[in-house]
Amino acid sequence: MSISLNAIEVFEIAERMERNSVNFYRKAAEAFTDENLSATLQSLSEFEKEHENNYANMRKHISTKEWNLITFDPENEIALYLQKIADSHIFDPKKDPAEQLKDKGTIADILNFAIESEKNSIIFYVGLKNYVPATTGKNEVDEIIDEEMSHIAELNLRLSALKYIEKVSI
Repeated sequence: MSISLNAIEVFEIAERMERNSVNFYRKAAEAFTDENLSATLQSLSEFEKEHENNYANMRKHISTKEWNLITFDPENEIALYLQKIADSHIFDPKKDPAEQLKDKGTIADILNFAIESEKNSIIFYVGLKNYVPATTGKNEVDEIIDEEMSHIAELNLRLSALKYIEKVSI
């Protein structure tokens, strides 16, 4: 069976992945006793919540009138498969965030972890894009990739600001 996706399905994956990252950072913030680390993680949780909302809004504005969205899937296997992909990619909701971040003891470590996670998301979406025909929203998937790239830029700004503050305070 050949799988092809449409942009709406990819946006649903993106929303779910963002939800997983919101929960990941929130739980991690609760696990750290260092106030600065906890505040940074809480900030990342809020950052990811904004992204989830952005993807939901983007999905709502996708025009489907030219798409051939008919897929024979009586057991809803494609949706289950996509949920599994979203739940196992980067922020697995079954894994303990504190355990995953135990060797990340500085804010810079946390921001670098977040940057790497965003890079992995881009790789993931580039791969998914291969399963989206041009007629079912391939260009819209590029919007997700562009958005993830802007997330990296924003995280890099935070990291640069942190490094600047460290230099000034020395």
